[in-house]
Amino acid sequence: MAEETVRLEIAFGGPQMLSVVVPLATAEDLDRALAGDHGAWSFEAADGRYTIALAAVVYVRRFARESRVGFGS
Repeated sequence: MAEETVRLEIAFGGPQMLSVVVPLATAEDLDRALAGDHGAWSFEAADGRYTIALAAVVYVRRFARESRVGFGS
């Protein structure tokens, strides 16, 4: 079975926002990092590696699981 992923929108001050697809465990790690006292945080997303300054994060939006349209099991 494939690893479960989630899409995050990470908003920074001003109009900047980062939309990434990450493993569920990475999303949980980000929650912990934001609650802690960390300067920067690095992670792997579907399209590459990112490092963000946690102090610059205004909010993080975690999307619900994707609903699939069509036929399938």
